[in-house]
Formats: sequence, structure tokens, C-alpha cells
Amino acid sequence: MTDEAPLRRRDEPETAGDGRPLPEPPDPTSGGPASLPAAVPLTAPREGTPRPVEADSELAEVVAKMSAGTGPVAVDAERASGYRYTQRAYLVQLRRAGAGTVLIDPLPLDDLRTLDAALAESEWVLHAASQDLACLAELNFRPRRLFDTELAARLAGFERVGLAALTEQLLGYSLEKHHSAADWSTRPLPESWLTYAALDVELLTDLRDLLAAELERQGKSAWAAEEFAALVASADRPPKVRPDPWRRTSGIHRVRGARAQSRVRALWYARDGVAARRDSAPGRVLPDSAIVAAAEQDPKDERALLVIPGFGGRSVRRLARVWLDALDEARSLPDDELPINQPMDGPPPPHRWAERDPVAAARLARCRAVVVATAEAHNLPPENLVSPDYVRRLAWSPPDEVSGQTVGDALRGFGARNWQVGLLADQLAEALPDPLPTA
Repeated sequence: MTDEAPLRRRDEPETAGDGRPLPEPPDPTSGGPASLPAAVPLTAPREGTPRPVEADSELAEVVAKMSAGTGPVAVDAERASGYRYTQRAYLVQLRRAGAGTVLIDPLPLDDLRTLDAALAESEWVLHAASQDLACLAELNFRPRRLFDTELAARLAGFERVGLAALTEQLLGYSLEKHHSAADWSTRPLPESWLTYAALDVELLTDLRDLLAAELERQGKSAWAAEEFAALVASADRPPKVRPDPWRRTSGIHRVRGARAQSRVRALWYARDGVAARRDSAPGRVLPDSAIVAAAEQDPKDERALLVIPGFGGRSVRRLARVWLDALDEARSLPDDELPINQPMDGPPPPHRWAERDPVAAARLARCRAVVVATAEAHNLPPENLVSPDYVRRLAWSPPDEVSGQTVGDALRGFGARNWQVGLLADQLAEALPDPLPTA
């Protein structure tokens, strides 16, 4: 095992692997790579594409290798979103200096708790960590410290924060992302997919170092540390269960009346049961548009059902009895079991504020102006300065006594970080009081 050969930055007088000089590095806050030399395509990992680890004995070797490595460990996971019912990980990628790149197929393994123990003291580097932490936690693999390159780029004010955009702008290498939406439950995984997956962690630690330096230069390192700590704390939390998930059916706003909505509900849960049994994404079992159309038309027999768009495919036709039974069930419900609009948790949608409470709508406008101005002053997106939901809640129900302290307490109660409260509490406290009526 040898130490990792570092990738060179654009401004270093080294050559790329093919002997060509690497381009000059961009200014990290320049806003885009339009004036930069063409990026160098990165088509293969430094040590080649590894074969996925599939046995406990191989995993033990990986644990030893990663334990002997140094510095942060780059981590990524591939799921089969849009293809499978669950959000489990179908491939886990790791890279660490002195250990190289490792690909792990978690399907034949019990979990990754031995690897978790070996890396307990290591900082993880992920891109868009919130997308992967839950599926990694299912494998008993959780970070104690992490650095999120996407979130770091947002805090640093980059306009393009995708992995490919950042590696091209900061490191001068271009990554292909054409396998990002692939069905990673496929077995065996094609060689080109494995190469793609390995390259996803090839540059993460290099990117981390540049972004950490930029955050330090801008005085935002402490902000990032709070955000990263919040992500670590969320890794063990179970996903939040939405009440009445069927209400999120696309196009449901067209369905009028409680009886018709009960048909949406019945079809949604029938589809969910089939999808869970098949381990298939619900939309691949029956599209939302078909559910909405059937709820509107209320077909009584198979002939009427199958002429509705979305029900004509062979696999959907085979389930015709399932869909008709769901519709029969909704049809037979007594009135007191029909869906009712649940009381809203929190303020109404902003577009209704002017009608329901014009004074609150004016408060919200003033608070939003404070957030936008503060975000611009600190070169970061308003939604990363504070959650828009927190601002709405604050404007809809301000503290009884408005002050920087009470506003800060309210923001912390919603979930805001200390750095966000420090930037906003006093300014929002000035914006919240309603102006006195004029004579």
C-alpha cells in the first residue's frame, strides 16, 4: 500500500497524467468558469476502477486498509431512486489517502458496523450529505464529523454547487454525470458505472481543502461547523413521517369534493401496497396522473377503467381488480369517514396572507426584505441564511414582546443555528413591529 498521489491544483507546475500541463486555477468567487481554459476530462480513477467488495472477508481487508489511511475519508452512496420503493444504498464508495478507493456492495453484507468503528474518529467528506446519511445509517455507518462540499459551496457564495461544476471550476477537471439517475440495484453493475461511482469520491478531499480555505478566508468557518454538526446530529433521526401522504399526489388540486378525494386516497394506498411488495417505485406501478384521472371519472368496471390514460399497460391491466376494489371501497365509505381538511400546522401559504391577514402579510414582506439584504451582504443564498419556513412562522405569530432576545429564542426554537440568529435576530426584531396607524 502506498500513499495517495495527490491531484494537482491548476496553479501548480505539474502535468496531468497524460503529460499535458494543467490549466490555471479559477478565482473561487468569480461566479463561474466562463473565462477559464477547458477542463481536463477525468475518465478513470488514479489506481484504476476497483471491484466491489461483496464478502465479509473482503470487508475486513477494507477495514484494515481504511484504518491505516490518513486524513479525511471521502464517502458517497448510490441509490435506485425512481426504480425501487426503498431508499437503501446499493453501492458505497470510499476514498482515503494511503488507502485508495474502495467500492462496497452492501447487498450481500449484514452491515458496515466494523467499518463504522474503524472510521469513528475520522472526518467524512460528502457532497450533499443529507441525501446519503439516511441510507448509510441503515447500514450502521454514521459520521461523527463531516464536511459537506455542496453546503460549503453554498455558504461560500458559489452559484453552481453541483459536484461536476465545482470540480471543474476549482480543480480544473470535468466529471461525467450521465449515470447519476441509473438503476443502481442492477446486478452485475456495468464497468462504466463502477468507474463513474469511483470518480465521485476521487476529488472530494481535494475539493474539501479548497472550500475550507475559502470559508476561512470569508470568515465563515464557524458557520459551516454549525451546519455540519447539525447534519451529523440528524444522521440517526428516522425520516419524518408525513401525515396523509396521499395528499401530495401530483395533480390532486384538480380533484374536487371529499368523495373524489377518498378515491385518490384509496388508489394511493393500493398502489403503495403493490409498490412495497414489489420493491418498486410507486410511480412505476401506477402514475399519479392515472390516479387523479380515475378519481375524477370513478370507473365502475374494468372496461371503463382501462380506457383511462395510465391504466392501459400490461402490468397495470393485470392489477385491474386491485384498482377497482380500491374504488369500490371509497364508494362505500359513509360520509363521516371521508377525508377532511386537517388543521394546518403553522401559517397558511404566503399567497393567502394578504386576504386572511394583511397586517401579517406586511410583516412577512418586511422580514423577507431583511433576510434578502443580509444574505446579499454576506454573499450566500437567503435559504441558507435561514429557512423560509422559520421566517413565515415568526411573521405570522411574533413573540408577545418583540426584542432581539425573544426573536432569537423563537428562531432557535424553530431550529435556526446560532450563527443565523446572530446575523438576523436584532434586524428582524426591528422589522416585526407593525407601524402605528396614521390619522
